[in-house]
Amino acid sequence: MIVAGIGLRAGATEAAIAEALALAGDTPGLLACLEAKKIPALSECAARLSLPLVTLDEADIAGEQTLTCSPRIKSRFATGSVAEALALAAARKGGFKARLIAARVQSPCGMATAALAERITT
Repeated sequence: MIVAGIGLRAGATEAAIAEALALAGDTPGLLACLEAKKIPALSECAARLSLPLVTLDEADIAGEQTLTCSPRIKSRFATGSVAEALALAAARKGGFKARLIAARVQSPCGMATAALAERITT
């Protein structure tokens, strides 16, 4: 299963989220976001795409090793990329292993990011 981690800025629109997902380059089976960032636009995007949406806490992503690193994000969340960390942590739920398959990409407006992780089942 492919999991998309979604990072959001305040005021992100459904279109910005969809653009970030499209730029990520593959179709996820699950979306993941921070509990504090579960905004109506993300719920609407998940519903439109018929994808489940899971939320994680900041503690769930702290310490995740990511491909990209923003110093601002590192100091705030203890991980280099919220979207990448969300994708990995959500893909690992249930005791699975996971690997990033797409580093974070940003919507053209800069309001949403998406990264993809693959759950390894064997």
